Amino acid sequence: MNDKSGPSGGVMSGVKVVELAHVIAGPLAGTLLADLGADVVHVEAPGAGDTARFQGPAKDGVRLWWKVSGRNKRSVTLDLRQPEGRELARELIAWADVVITNMRCSTLEKWGFDWDTLHAAHPKLVMLQITGNGASTTARNDPGFGKVGEARSGVVHLTGFPDGPPVHTGFSHGDSVTALMGAFGIASALVRRHEPDFTGEWIDIALFEPLFRLVEWQVIVADQLGIVPGRSGNQLAVAPAAVVNTFLSADDIWLTVTSGTPRSVQKIAEMLGEPAEDYLTVEQQTTNKERLDTLLHSWIGSRSAEVALKEMAVREVVGSKVYSAADILEDPIYAEREDIVSIDDPELGQVKMQAVVPRMHERPGSVWRTGAQLGQDNDVVFGDWLGVDAERLAALRDKEVI
Repeated sequence: MNDKSGPSGGVMSGVKVVELAHVIAGPLAGTLLADLGADVVHVEAPGAGDTARFQGPAKDGVRLWWKVSGRNKRSVTLDLRQPEGRELARELIAWADVVITNMRCSTLEKWGFDWDTLHAAHPKLVMLQITGNGASTTARNDPGFGKVGEARSGVVHLTGFPDGPPVHTGFSHGDSVTALMGAFGIASALVRRHEPDFTGEWIDIALFEPLFRLVEWQVIVADQLGIVPGRSGNQLAVAPAAVVNTFLSADDIWLTVTSGTPRSVQKIAEMLGEPAEDYLTVEQQTTNKERLDTLLHSWIGSRSAEVALKEMAVREVVGSKVYSAADILEDPIYAEREDIVSIDDPELGQVKMQAVVPRMHERPGSVWRTGAQLGQDNDVVFGDWLGVDAERLAALRDKEVI
């Protein structure tokens, strides 16, 4: 089956991307670009394919996660262990504007897909290289996974309750944020690609670095105050204001209430009947933080979630039910934003998944296909796009190169 349809419009339309990457971090960076209109070719090993195809739950033997993670991309098969496979991969790279990889540095160098080799052949190429420890370190060839990156970033040390173990978040946090940072790097590099003096870009990201960067205050606090922030439960070790926590309602529904400014804390205090003069300054609010938290637990615990949220809304206190996936599917705001789309899948029929984020109004992205079958686009990509003739394609199939 060769699907010749493709993305229509989108701010990344015309950008050509090759993924020599597997599992989550590298491929998700490509999916984010594909959602916005880039032509992305995902290279997989013949027969087995990306191990991401087999991740997560299945319905009637059909894996669900791949339908989202592989969406909007072309799947081609190439055995890079064979010389003919590497030769065709080089032709594919010559076609591309961007290469995404999370292979080991030593493998890239052995096969001639490292930055120095590719940059010499294609001076305007943009390359995103994701490794566990960064391509410039003595540990450059060590295997790396997102959860180890999370642990090294400082985030896991901060997550959990003070008397409990450090806690990983409930999804592939490190991989996903690395993918987002990688896509941002690619988009930043491509801003200048049409300038005469553009000489390509090598984006070198270690799996721990994106989350490390996003916890802005941890290094400067440790450096300047000698304080190592620790776990604070659902509160924050360093917070912009006094109230951040989760609270259980009388009907056993968890709510989050948060404050981001001194005025928002004052609104919570007013709602709880506290004297306004006790919450005028940041110092006062910090002093009374535990009192507010205790009062708010009692206040919400004596009301149903619906009543509590309505009363909070009247007083402009910011809070929300803690959503599950079921809540998201029923939520009117998600519906108004059209953040969930239904897509036809050849195996499952109609499936729901996230719409394209971020939302572009002038040149929006779209979801035009779910994750492709393994090698589904060999003829389109190798034949139509690269101009490989039928005789050569047949020979490559006979040798199991594709």
